Amino acid sequence: MATKAPSPVKRRPVNLSLDEAVVAEARSYGISLSRTSEAALAAAVKTERERRWKEENREAIEGWNVWLEENGLPLERYRLF
Repeated sequence: MATKAPSPVKRRPVNLSLDEAVVAEARSYGISLSRTSEAALAAAVKTERERRWKEENREAIEGWNVWLEENGLPLERYRLF
C-alpha cells in the first residue's frame, strides 16, 4: 500500500516591523527570519490554544478533580505500583 506524501505548506507573504539591529544580527548569524518568526508564532498560537482549552474546560476539570478527591482513582485497587 502506497502512502501519500504530506502536502506542501502554503506560505503567505506578510509585512513585519522588526528592530533593525536584531534583524541585522540575525542575518549575520545566518538565521532565517521567516522560519524563526514562523516557529515563534506557532509556539505562541499553541500556548494560546492550550490556555483557551483549559479555560473552556475549567469547570469539567474542576469537577473531575473533586470527584477524584471524593472517590479516588478508578480501578486503583488493581494498580501494581
